[in-house]
Amino acid sequence: MWTDLADFDDHEMVVLCRDAGSGLRAIIAVHSTLAGPAAGGTRMWDYASEADALTDALRLSRGMTYKNVMAGLPLGGGKSVIIGDAQRDKSDALLTAFAHRLNALGGTYIAAEDVGTSPTDIAVMAQVTDHVGGRPDRSGDPSPITAMGVYHGIKAAARAKFGSGQLTGKFIAVQGLGHVGWVLAERLSKDNARLIVTDIDREVVENAAWAFGAQPADVDEIHAVEADIFVPCALGGIINPATIGEIKAPVIAGSANNQLATPDMGAALHERGILYAPDYVINAGGIISVALEIEGHWDRDTAMKRAQDIGKTLTTIFHRSQAEGLSTAVIADTMARERLEALKARQEVEAV
Repeated sequence: MWTDLADFDDHEMVVLCRDAGSGLRAIIAVHSTLAGPAAGGTRMWDYASEADALTDALRLSRGMTYKNVMAGLPLGGGKSVIIGDAQRDKSDALLTAFAHRLNALGGTYIAAEDVGTSPTDIAVMAQVTDHVGGRPDRSGDPSPITAMGVYHGIKAAARAKFGSGQLTGKFIAVQGLGHVGWVLAERLSKDNARLIVTDIDREVVENAAWAFGAQPADVDEIHAVEADIFVPCALGGIINPATIGEIKAPVIAGSANNQLATPDMGAALHERGILYAPDYVINAGGIISVALEIEGHWDRDTAMKRAQDIGKTLTTIFHRSQAEGLSTAVIADTMARERLEALKARQEVEAV
């Protein structure tokens, strides 16, 4: 059974969605609503199989629970994946069919943009459902807020590892120059960091070389370049048994979700003395922005200010990791579970 999968973690709900007319094939995974309605992005990806899509939804939804509680948001964790090529298969009919599935859940899950979807797609869904966040006429594209959080996370990691958050002259390898990666590279360039960049789109890499004086690198080699900080901003799984021994950077801090291919990779990084900024903590800027919209009082300045606090949270994780001799990945998970248990205990007391 799918409940026997390694990535199933007592999820509250896993919904398989189909619509023959539009070709919709999707999975909505709700991990927890303990802190509030589950919230997380809708990813559209051409998965090799439905099993792969399910695994992604399960892992990402649990990550959203931990991300939201570590950011102090009144939201639970959920994620949805639509199976298909976003360039070829996406249509208003498909997005509308998916929005109807959101309505059927009655607000248990609130969807936002993710890889393969955009604020424009959210606007299409919003014509059918209120259970979406990141609308163009409200908070819109959360990428700049995510990039701001990652930037402050990088500075916190540099401070913990090198004794200073100063990035001038630091060699920083950025993997992926999408919405978040490009904005982040731009900000790091302003700090006079020495950038090494890669992306599957060679034209984007050439643009970065011209705009930021960045050194291009091969997509398959970026993790192994000589650098002070490795910044994964593409898809997950970059830290895996094949790559971990090749990583030379003493710090890893980037926006990608699920950077650790398997949980034991966190311990392996710790053993090698590599400081890892847990992905669901450092990349929480986007959901912080969406949460403000859901709460009804979004504004850019507030979102940016709250994203800066990500650096403080990471500093706490780094200090605790050093004090307890455990990996930052284990410490972050432990802190997230502690916060969830505290929420549960408080609710039980209030219910008496």
